[in-house]
Amino acid sequence: MPLCFLSVRPPPPPLITCHFSPSAVRAPPAVSAPAPASAAPSPSLSPNATPPPSLTCALHCPHFESCSGCTHEFNLHRPVIVDEATEFFKAVGVSDFTFDSCKLWGWRCRAKLAVRGSSENPLIGLYQEGTHNVVDIPQCKAHHPSINAAVELLKQGITELSIEPYDEDEGTGDLRYVQMAVTTHDTSLPASERYKNGKVQVALVWNSRNENSPNSEKLNALANFIWRNGGTRSKVNLVHSVWANFQTSTNNIIFGNRWRHLLGERDFWEHVGGIDISLAPSSFGQANTRAFDTLLRKLQRYVPQGSSVADLYAGAGVIGLSLAVTRKCRSVRCIEINKESKLSFEKTVDRLPNLVDSSISWHLADTSKEPLSWITGSDVLVVDPPRKGLDASLVDALRSISSAEYKAKSYSESSSSKEKDEKRPWMLRAREASVQIGSKITSEDSKTLPRTLIYISCGWESFKEDCELLLSSKAWKLEKAHGYNFFPGTQSIEVLAVFKRGQGISLKKKKLGKKKKKHL
Repeated sequence: MPLCFLSVRPPPPPLITCHFSPSAVRAPPAVSAPAPASAAPSPSLSPNATPPPSLTCALHCPHFESCSGCTHEFNLHRPVIVDEATEFFKAVGVSDFTFDSCKLWGWRCRAKLAVRGSSENPLIGLYQEGTHNVVDIPQCKAHHPSINAAVELLKQGITELSIEPYDEDEGTGDLRYVQMAVTTHDTSLPASERYKNGKVQVALVWNSRNENSPNSEKLNALANFIWRNGGTRSKVNLVHSVWANFQTSTNNIIFGNRWRHLLGERDFWEHVGGIDISLAPSSFGQANTRAFDTLLRKLQRYVPQGSSVADLYAGAGVIGLSLAVTRKCRSVRCIEINKESKLSFEKTVDRLPNLVDSSISWHLADTSKEPLSWITGSDVLVVDPPRKGLDASLVDALRSISSAEYKAKSYSESSSSKEKDEKRPWMLRAREASVQIGSKITSEDSKTLPRTLIYISCGWESFKEDCELLLSSKAWKLEKAHGYNFFPGTQSIEVLAVFKRGQGISLKKKKLGKKKKKHL
């Protein structure tokens, strides 16, 4: 199924407008049922195309308002926040901000769902806003259709085997949560059929300490039921694998530290950014696989061939490794604080093409501690932080990067002589847990500091704050910005911003300039 890009370049109005009548709002019986998610329209319009008058970009989900997952029903292709982003980027000197909206229905390929209710009437879904009451969402329009089908199969197993869902108040029951992750990378199928035939990795979060707990027989029975009725030998052939996670904590953390592979394939593969990536059920993975691939393809254009790259908040190293392949980088260094990502990184590296001739490394480290030590040695820095944005220490290092140039060179020149005397525990731990492939970085590379910063953001408010701080230092200027509709039905956007070393534009000065003009 082809990707759909709706590029909106301000100030013209949106390329597509949703048409709906007032009587259609919140009146499910009067609205004809939409096509299944896999068959929902994904129009691809050129900038000069005229939108079909009958086109609607509405959610049409029966769970809207009761479920906390989506916040608006209409104009899924262009959330209101895009207008704010357009104005923000215009104020900091980027007038050609673009926004790409891809698949609007059936886009979510990764979902963590709470399991509550009873064995006779299990509820599998999300919490109602502001409560811990689970809303059952069997017909979720955001979910990949395979997730909805796997949830239905799980419900049947819970009922037939009398599996008790978790009771938060009492701390009793067996099944607490389930994570559904869809892989659409099935090379046995034609490329056009792979997405709609995605298979689901089912991870059951079990209310016990380990697989030897008294209720483990129920866990094995449920796993066998799912595999027998949804696995490779079943009629539906829906399930990729079944995993168990063991969690007994009374807090809101979904996963415990212990995992066990039960049935099906152990390795979970997806293809994004030009490479095959391995993701363990404990690893972070993007929910919108197609949109993420679109973002990566755009990102690659801003990295010069043969660059030295540092990838901070790297996870399993997907971004860095995709650059190593597509841009023939001479070195890629991935830094991540989650130790669970190490194995996925190693497996992904094993599948890289033989023609890749780069120095590639992965380090278990907290980049908030002495971030300059991770930045030094790269000419391109890629950051993909969590929703809260960049660590304050990293922002400070980037703001003062020009004055740090001499210090960085001094550090790199003396680091080899001090290597044996390293006393900093976080650096020692990072070194011990590192993975190195290919030759090490040359002494010439070790003196460089990044001249390009590529910022990938999933938190709009934190990005604005970080962006203003970077620009106010005048160490960086913002050259390009692109938005992506990673979460249709919400007011969230993913941002890809490209900064270059040089004279930045201060928001404050921009605003003062406007005020002065008015007085004239």
